Amino acid sequence: MASPFVLVLYYSRHGSVEAMARQVALGVEMTGLEARLRTVPAVSANCEATESEIPADGPLFCTLDDLKDCAGLVLGSPTRFGNMAAPLKYFLDGTSSLWLNGDLIGKPAAVFSSTASLHGGQESTLLSMMLPLLHHGMVLAGLPYSHPELTTTRSGGTPYGASHHAGTDHEPLTPEEVTLCKALGKRVAELARKLSN
Repeated sequence: MASPFVLVLYYSRHGSVEAMARQVALGVEMTGLEARLRTVPAVSANCEATESEIPADGPLFCTLDDLKDCAGLVLGSPTRFGNMAAPLKYFLDGTSSLWLNGDLIGKPAAVFSSTASLHGGQESTLLSMMLPLLHHGMVLAGLPYSHPELTTTRSGGTPYGASHHAGTDHEPLTPEEVTLCKALGKRVAELARKLSN
């Protein structure tokens, strides 16, 4: 039987969400669990365009088996008009078979996001990402205020999940944002251990 893992599934266009995903993965691995980084292909306006099964660089594309077999899920997306990006939504829309079988019921999940503007929809994006996870019966985890970074941050960070204010110049993660990303990964991994018992 394969070792349990936490799936860190994200879509990133300019690299900010990918940087967050890597920090979330480090938080997962701090607990001794494997973090499995996966992404999704971009959505094309050309209906006949397809991606190779293996991307040219970066993490592999997520499969339904990655999602089915995970012990926990941390989902990340940039903000698109206060909502998750279309490629991630497109992937989630194709998970009906997992929903029908109840494959994700009772597994812990959390969300993270990045925005170009400080008030560009971080929290609404995080909340919108939670909706399909609730429909799958997952147990949602946020960030408790025991993390002092939630009250000291001047950029990203919410109780709904980790966030990042990238700005229009794609600024790097702040120390507070890094800490909160790691904390989110660690929290889901610890919950995955407890819930799997």
